[in-house]
Amino acid sequence: MDAPTDADLIRTSLREPRAFAGIFDRHFARVRGYLGRRVESEVAADLASEAFTIAFDARARFDLTRADAGPWLLGIATNLLRHHRRGDVRRLRALASLPRESGVDDGASAIASRVDADAVRGPLFIALSDLQPGDRDALLLLAWADLSYSEIATALGIPVGTVRSRLHRARGRIRERLGVTGAIPDRRYQHS
Repeated sequence: MDAPTDADLIRTSLREPRAFAGIFDRHFARVRGYLGRRVESEVAADLASEAFTIAFDARARFDLTRADAGPWLLGIATNLLRHHRRGDVRRLRALASLPRESGVDDGASAIASRVDADAVRGPLFIALSDLQPGDRDALLLLAWADLSYSEIATALGIPVGTVRSRLHRARGRIRERLGVTGAIPDRRYQHS
């Protein structure tokens, strides 16, 4: 027997609220991880908990034709972040000024990759902080939450075409700030 989809669990939770625990178990780490990249760890945990509280209260409005609740939950989390926008920009600027993470790594290619990453890290976080909030949300849902274009559209409650526009604008701004010529590749580009 196949495991129930998220939609199945949410449908069941309308009659049996404890069934929503399955949604929490499946998605909490991902939502908290996404939030943890945008705000301090303690705040991320609080926001993730708040996102699931909101989701539980709003579960009757979940589109049961969608099998995966991940984009919906990440959309709720992104909306909560809007209340923390100033802190988000400050965090990106602070990350830009931090020294690289220390760690032992003996591989030559890993060292070269780390040197390349360290060189772009500060300017990248500054460029991210300068993006319009909607453009930054779309880009970070793509890069940090690994959502597809259609999932980002679901998470933000916008059309896929708007997602494409926001990502195009964000990539252009990042290229401009980093002095990169040519396209920034997106290995996940999807037409849906």
